[in-house]
Amino acid sequence: MIAVAQLKNLLADKIYEIEDKEFLNAIKKILDTVSQSERIYRISDEQKTMILQGKEQIAGGKYIANEELKKEEDVWLNE
Repeated sequence: MIAVAQLKNLLADKIYEIEDKEFLNAIKKILDTVSQSERIYRISDEQKTMILQGKEQIAGGKYIANEELKKEEDVWLNE
């Protein structure tokens, strides 16, 4: 089996040889999708706690729908 570093170099060499712009755009699209799906977000313990609290609030019905919030904002702004 080929090592990751060797595979990267092989792919880079092959991509470098390609002149077809549409094909290169297709490769770019694939790579962009992979990059986005493999992102790892690191959050602090405080952020984790706040997320859990938010989930608990939602489960307990302690939230406001966007439509209701918009109405409240309109009332507040027109006071």
